[in-house]
Amino acid sequence: MTMLLHLSTWIEVETYLQKSQGIILPIGSTEQHGPTGLIGTDAICAEAIARGVGEAANALVGPTINVGMALHHTAFPGTISLQPSTLIQLIRDYLTSLTRSGFTKFFFINGHGGNIATLKAAFSESYAHLTDLNIPNGERVQCRICNWFTCSSIYKLARELYGNQEGCHATPTEVAVTQYIYPDAIKQAPLAAQVASGYPIYGAADFRRRYPDGRMGSNPALATPEHGKQFYDLAVKELSISYLEFLNAD
Repeated sequence: MTMLLHLSTWIEVETYLQKSQGIILPIGSTEQHGPTGLIGTDAICAEAIARGVGEAANALVGPTINVGMALHHTAFPGTISLQPSTLIQLIRDYLTSLTRSGFTKFFFINGHGGNIATLKAAFSESYAHLTDLNIPNGERVQCRICNWFTCSSIYKLARELYGNQEGCHATPTEVAVTQYIYPDAIKQAPLAAQVASGYPIYGAADFRRRYPDGRMGSNPALATPEHGKQFYDLAVKELSISYLEFLNAD
């Protein structure tokens, strides 16, 4: 059974810290995912996979950060985004609080490509901030971001199943994982045969003009819950190994 921070008591967390200073933090986004993709896709996938990794690696799993940096999607209804500076401050506050508790190894399982640059910046700011605060063990803090969708095993299976119809947003891979996790929330909608791809990402209005239905080169109609279970199992296996290697490294 996965140990979840929000379902634990402080006594249980204190006991956990006697044997491990590692914690898994899932982070995603709340953003449009095309005509058939759930707005919570990135957070749903990150949370489910993080819980699976936590169970496999006997690691504590923190609360999911559901809203990320998705400013380029905000021309689509339902998208919620943080400014990069807000997300940096949020991550810094998370790390400061948890470091005070005794955690030093932070393993972020990320479900949204738009978070990557901001997370890396947040880690750099946090290392300096924790050192300046002279928090015990602050200088020992290490953070790692692992994007489940770039796992080598995920990439290989996605290529086998979908070829060049995987695309890079509202992909059949991520949609399949949500279908596996929430089979009662599978959506159907007509998808145009031609889908935009290859354009650079600028502002929100420009993004919607270039990608009018929200997809980026993808065909999510290929997704199935059965595929989703395969992707879930592969991600949990690969990231469990990555977490344990990170936890045990100097």
